[in-house]
Amino acid sequence: MIGGFGMSSLFPNVVELGWSGDNGWGTSILQTLYMTFWPAIFAGLLGLFFGVALVVTEPGGILENKVWFNICDKIVSIFRAIPFIILLAFIAPFTQLLVGTQIGTTAALVPLTVGAFGFYARQIQVALESVDHGKIEAAQAIGATNWDIIHDVYLREGRSEIIRVSTVTLISLVGLTAMAGAIGAGGLGNTAISYGYDRFNNDVTLVATLLVLLFVLIIQIVGDLLAKKFNHQDR
Repeated sequence: MIGGFGMSSLFPNVVELGWSGDNGWGTSILQTLYMTFWPAIFAGLLGLFFGVALVVTEPGGILENKVWFNICDKIVSIFRAIPFIILLAFIAPFTQLLVGTQIGTTAALVPLTVGAFGFYARQIQVALESVDHGKIEAAQAIGATNWDIIHDVYLREGRSEIIRVSTVTLISLVGLTAMAGAIGAGGLGNTAISYGYDRFNNDVTLVATLLVLLFVLIIQIVGDLLAKKFNHQDR
């Protein structure tokens, strides 16, 4: 009881949804986590690959190659520029081909991955370009291979900044899952819109929003702690 009122009095529609079942809060939370985790892995790998490729093939890079740089740059720019809601519709045929459906949480993994990777790749590019070029030149002077420079200089020296941009990307991805949920992909976004806003159940919209904010807060705190930890180790 809170001030003489129970949960069922303060948040009647929240209680009515319950925890389990197809529309329960537990299900929505798990769907949001599912739509955040896997795209983070897939987009992370793609973004890291393209981000590294952009840095090493750019003019003055250790593997300078104008053709490959322009190809990677255009791919990243195109997918970064397309608004997510349009991207959902644009790659729907590819999603259908890949997972056999265009709706649901699993189908949402495809546009979420594509939508996040371009943003992350550009963030990785910026993070790696902040690495001291003097350390790169020193590694080249002692005969380090290109792979050694990528792994031991770029990725190691830039890991604190990589964690920071990864945190920003994860937070952005949580927002994208809410947008995907709003068009039927499930998760807290779907709960907030379908069972909150559309039915004028403001308590449901409020709780769903607070849960999304909680996810964002946890990601931010963990990301900041890890970034500070590795930043101190690098000094």
